[in-house]
Amino acid sequence: MIDAAHANGVDALLVDATDMHFDQEFDAAFSNAALHWMLDKNAVAGGIFRSLKPGGRFAGEMGGEGNLARLREALDEILVIRGYSPPSEATNWYASAEDFADIYEAAGFDHIDARLIDRPTPLDHGVAAWVTTFRKGWLDRAGVPEEERGAIGAAVAERVGTNVAVYVRLHVIMRKPN
Repeated sequence: MIDAAHANGVDALLVDATDMHFDQEFDAAFSNAALHWMLDKNAVAGGIFRSLKPGGRFAGEMGGEGNLARLREALDEILVIRGYSPPSEATNWYASAEDFADIYEAAGFDHIDARLIDRPTPLDHGVAAWVTTFRKGWLDRAGVPEEERGAIGAAVAERVGTNVAVYVRLHVIMRKPN
């Protein structure tokens, strides 16, 4: 993606979000569907804060509290039924609006508007494909062999009984004080 941006004349960098340092500050920053994968929340919040000019704005969207809850629960239930132990620690952070605001306020932001929004989304390829694609890392960590993953996906689809996933998005807008 960085190469594609450069090819289109965009000055793009690949940096670690937990250790962001730039030679300049920015008027605004944006994140889409990324912050929920960054578990060092305080370091990320501090990096975003440092990257903005006084009065700078940040807007973003990420998975929020309750995101995909029924699908995740059903997958863990099927894993247990089939003799696997679901991973005990998540590799993502689905924050409540309050938890998110507390972390970003502690980093220095103000005028924080954080809201959870339900977004039911049809899964065009079905729940079984969602399980084997979007929960591949979960299945890896549970030790599920490749040859069993399709059957587990099908069992989750049967248990859930719908091809609609209830995504819960956390929309945020905030400002660095002047």
